[in-house]
Amino acid sequence: MTTYYRDPDVLITSSGVHMNGREFRHRDLIQVWHTRGRRSWGAIARRGALGMAILTPLLVAALAVGFALMMEAAVTTTISVAIGGVLAGLAVVPVADLLLERVDRSYDRGTRSLEIWGRVPDGEVLLLRTDNAQRFGRVYRALQRALEPAVRR
Repeated sequence: MTTYYRDPDVLITSSGVHMNGREFRHRDLIQVWHTRGRRSWGAIARRGALGMAILTPLLVAALAVGFALMMEAAVTTTISVAIGGVLAGLAVVPVADLLLERVDRSYDRGTRSLEIWGRVPDGEVLLLRTDNAQRFGRVYRALQRALEPAVRR
Protein backbone atom coordinates (compact mmCIF):
# COMPACT_ATOMS: atom_id res chain seq x y z
CA MET A 1 0.00 0.00 0.00
CA THR A 2 1.32 3.44 -0.97
CA THR A 3 0.61 6.48 1.21
CA TYR A 4 0.17 9.65 -0.85
CA TYR A 5 -0.71 12.05 1.97
CA ARG A 6 -1.16 11.87 5.72
CA ASP A 7 -2.02 14.38 8.42
CA PRO A 8 -4.21 14.11 11.54
CA ASP A 9 -7.44 14.59 9.55
CA VAL A 10 -6.62 13.18 6.10
CA LEU A 11 -5.17 9.89 4.92
CA ILE A 12 -4.85 9.14 1.21
CA THR A 13 -3.45 5.75 0.23
CA SER A 14 -3.52 3.48 -2.78
CA SER A 15 -6.31 1.48 -1.15
CA GLY A 16 -8.63 4.28 -0.02
CA VAL A 17 -9.29 7.76 1.26
CA HIS A 18 -10.10 8.89 4.81
CA MET A 19 -11.35 12.49 4.98
CA ASN A 20 -13.84 14.42 7.05
CA GLY A 21 -14.31 11.44 9.34
CA ARG A 22 -15.39 9.14 6.50
CA GLU A 23 -13.76 6.29 4.60
CA PHE A 24 -14.00 5.94 0.82
CA ARG A 25 -12.67 3.25 -1.48
CA HIS A 26 -11.30 4.51 -4.77
CA ARG A 27 -14.00 2.79 -6.80
CA ASP A 28 -16.66 4.62 -4.74
CA LEU A 29 -15.32 8.05 -5.78
CA ILE A 30 -16.90 8.56 -9.18
CA GLN A 31 -15.67 12.13 -9.59
CA VAL A 32 -13.61 14.58 -7.52
CA TRP A 33 -13.47 18.35 -7.94
CA HIS A 34 -12.64 21.47 -5.98
CA THR A 35 -14.33 24.83 -5.37
CA ARG A 36 -13.22 28.15 -3.96
CA GLY A 37 -15.29 29.97 -1.37
CA ARG A 38 -15.76 33.67 -0.88
CA ARG A 39 -12.76 35.91 -0.41
CA SER A 40 -11.89 36.79 3.18
CA TRP A 41 -11.48 40.55 3.21
CA GLY A 42 -10.22 40.30 6.79
CA ALA A 43 -7.20 38.31 5.60
CA ILE A 44 -6.50 40.89 2.91
CA ALA A 45 -6.82 43.72 5.45
CA ARG A 46 -4.36 41.94 7.77
CA ARG A 47 -1.85 41.72 4.91
CA GLY A 48 -2.30 45.43 4.23
CA ALA A 49 -1.81 46.26 7.90
CA LEU A 50 1.41 44.22 7.96
CA GLY A 51 2.63 46.08 4.87
CA MET A 52 1.87 49.42 6.49
CA ALA A 53 3.61 48.30 9.69
CA ILE A 54 6.73 47.62 7.63
CA LEU A 55 6.60 50.86 5.63
CA THR A 56 5.62 53.36 8.35
CA PRO A 57 8.97 53.43 10.24
CA LEU A 58 10.84 53.67 6.94
CA LEU A 59 8.66 56.62 5.92
CA VAL A 60 9.29 58.30 9.28
CA ALA A 61 13.06 57.79 8.82
CA ALA A 62 12.93 59.27 5.31
CA LEU A 63 10.96 62.26 6.60
CA ALA A 64 13.52 62.78 9.37
CA VAL A 65 16.36 62.83 6.84
CA GLY A 66 14.40 65.21 4.59
CA PHE A 67 13.58 67.45 7.54
CA ALA A 68 17.24 67.49 8.56
CA LEU A 69 18.28 68.61 5.09
CA MET A 70 15.62 71.32 4.91
CA MET A 71 15.99 72.86 8.38
CA GLU A 72 18.15 75.87 8.88
CA ALA A 73 20.27 74.82 11.80
CA ALA A 74 23.88 74.21 12.61
CA VAL A 75 25.63 71.58 10.54
CA THR A 76 26.09 69.31 13.56
CA THR A 77 22.36 69.47 14.33
CA THR A 78 21.48 68.69 10.71
CA ILE A 79 23.90 65.75 10.63
CA SER A 80 22.68 64.37 13.95
CA VAL A 81 19.01 64.53 12.85
CA ALA A 82 19.89 62.84 9.53
CA ILE A 83 21.88 60.12 11.31
CA GLY A 84 18.99 59.62 13.73
CA GLY A 85 16.64 59.13 10.78
CA VAL A 86 18.98 56.60 9.16
CA LEU A 87 19.37 54.71 12.44
CA ALA A 88 15.60 54.62 12.89
CA GLY A 89 15.31 53.13 9.41
CA LEU A 90 17.97 50.52 10.19
CA ALA A 91 16.31 49.63 13.49
CA VAL A 92 13.28 48.47 11.51
CA VAL A 93 15.18 45.75 9.63
CA PRO A 94 14.85 42.97 12.28
CA VAL A 95 11.18 43.79 12.84
CA ALA A 96 10.57 43.93 9.09
CA ASP A 97 11.96 40.42 8.73
CA LEU A 98 9.46 39.10 11.27
CA LEU A 99 6.61 40.96 9.60
CA LEU A 100 7.58 39.70 6.14
CA GLU A 101 7.54 36.15 7.50
CA ARG A 102 3.97 36.73 8.68
CA VAL A 103 3.05 38.06 5.23
CA ASP A 104 4.52 34.89 3.66
CA ARG A 105 2.46 32.72 6.01
CA SER A 106 -0.67 34.67 5.11
CA TYR A 107 -0.11 33.78 1.44
CA ASP A 108 0.30 30.13 2.41
CA ARG A 109 -3.07 30.26 4.14
CA GLY A 110 -4.73 32.12 1.30
CA THR A 111 -7.74 34.42 1.34
CA ARG A 112 -10.46 31.94 0.43
CA SER A 113 -11.85 28.77 1.88
CA LEU A 114 -11.12 25.84 -0.41
CA GLU A 115 -13.24 22.71 -0.68
CA ILE A 116 -12.76 19.27 -2.19
CA TRP A 117 -15.97 17.54 -3.22
CA GLY A 118 -16.58 14.01 -4.41
CA ARG A 119 -19.40 12.25 -6.18
CA VAL A 120 -20.21 8.85 -4.66
CA PRO A 121 -23.08 6.48 -5.45
CA ASP A 122 -25.16 8.16 -2.71
CA GLY A 123 -24.65 11.69 -4.08
CA GLU A 124 -22.18 14.52 -3.56
CA VAL A 125 -20.11 14.68 -0.39
CA LEU A 126 -17.78 17.35 1.00
CA LEU A 127 -14.41 15.68 1.48
CA LEU A 128 -12.39 18.60 2.85
CA ARG A 129 -12.79 22.31 3.65
CA THR A 130 -9.71 24.33 4.59
CA ASP A 131 -8.40 27.90 4.54
CA ASN A 132 -4.81 26.69 4.17
CA ALA A 133 -4.02 26.93 0.46
CA GLN A 134 -0.76 25.01 0.81
CA ARG A 135 -2.43 22.08 2.58
CA PHE A 136 -5.28 22.11 0.08
CA GLY A 137 -2.83 21.82 -2.82
CA ARG A 138 -1.00 18.91 -1.22
CA VAL A 139 -4.21 17.02 -0.44
CA TYR A 140 -5.73 17.62 -3.88
CA ARG A 141 -2.57 16.54 -5.71
CA ALA A 142 -2.30 13.42 -3.55
CA LEU A 143 -5.94 12.63 -4.25
CA GLN A 144 -5.39 13.01 -8.00
CA ARG A 145 -2.36 10.73 -7.90
CA ALA A 146 -4.22 8.11 -5.89
CA LEU A 147 -7.19 8.17 -8.29
CA GLU A 148 -5.17 8.02 -11.53
CA PRO A 149 -6.41 5.14 -13.70
CA ALA A 150 -2.94 3.55 -13.86
CA VAL A 151 -2.82 3.38 -10.06
CA ARG A 152 -6.31 1.95 -9.54
CA ARG A 153 -6.51 -1.80 -9.12
